[in-house]
Amino acid sequence: MTGSAHGTNVRSEQRAERGRFSSRRKSEAVLRLLHGEELDALSRELVVTGATLSQWRERFLAAGQASLKSRPADERDEEIRRLQAKVGAITMDNELLLERARTAEAGLPLARRRSRR
Repeated sequence: MTGSAHGTNVRSEQRAERGRFSSRRKSEAVLRLLHGEELDALSRELVVTGATLSQWRERFLAAGQASLKSRPADERDEEIRRLQAKVGAITMDNELLLERARTAEAGLPLARRRSRR
């Protein structure tokens, strides 16, 4: 197969793949832009607008930046989870106590607890 025939087959395959792009294909396109390929040429090749490619690039870079900002997990994370669970338990207890107080103020009998036997 000659180089030009191969190029024609690649282009026809790309045209057949038009429509929705997978995250992998979007990443590949963005990486090509970041490696210096011209936006207009890539836009024509992939049959997507330059604005779409620019948007993919901006989202790709923003996600990368956000991932660099995150800190690794440490002992504080476990303490935060423990305290959040405690706040949840205290909140439930308060809601139950408020309900019992409303029931008592209304003069209604309190619900009896069932034996666990």
